[in-house]
Amino acid sequence: MSESNRVAVVDAAGGPFQLRELPMPAVGDTQVLVRIAASGVNPLDAKIRAGQAAHARHPLPAVLGVDMAGTVETVGRQVTQFKPGDEVFGMVGGVGGHQGTLARYIAVDAALLARRPRTLTMRQAAVLPLVFITAWEGLVDRAGVRPGQRVLVHGGAGGVGHVAIQIARARGAQAWATGSAAQRSVIETLGATPIDHMATTVERYVTEQTNGEGFDVVVDTVGGATLDASFVAARRYTGHVVSSLGWGTHSLAPLSFRGATYSGVFTLLPLLTGEGRAHHGRILGEAARLADEGLLAPLLDPHRFGLHEADQAHALMTGGGARGKVAVDLGAS
Repeated sequence: MSESNRVAVVDAAGGPFQLRELPMPAVGDTQVLVRIAASGVNPLDAKIRAGQAAHARHPLPAVLGVDMAGTVETVGRQVTQFKPGDEVFGMVGGVGGHQGTLARYIAVDAALLARRPRTLTMRQAAVLPLVFITAWEGLVDRAGVRPGQRVLVHGGAGGVGHVAIQIARARGAQAWATGSAAQRSVIETLGATPIDHMATTVERYVTEQTNGEGFDVVVDTVGGATLDASFVAARRYTGHVVSSLGWGTHSLAPLSFRGATYSGVFTLLPLLTGEGRAHHGRILGEAARLADEGLLAPLLDPHRFGLHEADQAHALMTGGGARGKVAVDLGAS
């Protein structure tokens, strides 16, 4: 094993990535040391890099990246669920001052991890954790999605959105998703009915798609005016709206007049507080199960980037040219 840890560091807001050699991470009693094969790139990483994500509590200089897949190298004294050689994935750092995944090695709480799905490559597994956990916490933990329900996903071709569609369908629900006209085929391929949000109003598509009854579950991955539209789209009495971007100021009147309910999702809490980490590991176990049953597959952009190309990986994601989630390779195949 190497005696140093090669990482990509951002020194100041808006700055480039710099390659550095850091000491190997120390492994605590409840941690494992993982040799990272691939690191998933998320919009959150770009916001932290730009100095625009105070909620992530990740001061610069820092190693960014919350998602990864890799191989366990060593385990702490109290770790029993993993052994050296196990291939794992998880949302493990990059916020709250914890080292991120744009690194060769990382020491992480074993509770945050699950075994890599057999049917997914390291790169595919690396881009799943944040988006899958967010979608699962909204649809399953908060909304309790059930067979036969109507689920509307705002931003269905996006990171969280495309996974939310697959979770909803895997649990027996019908799915609809908003997106642009250019995203129609992606949404249809995922098994959802596409709604061009630029060509219609929320009132109109609620009437056309649900006979005016509204959707049982509405998943907002966009925030702002889209969350306001979500309140209008919810079914009377039993409708439930979940949002991962409900950070603004919104009128609850449309939701209240329907007797419907709302939940917020803040996926970073276990990393920031230490509470609920084992639940994240269990959720990723569900991701692995769905993937191995052929019910879940991430949209992965085909471009390949090494650690020295982290700037280009971020540019592809933030520039809007990515065709799926972006990964940085650190030995992945």
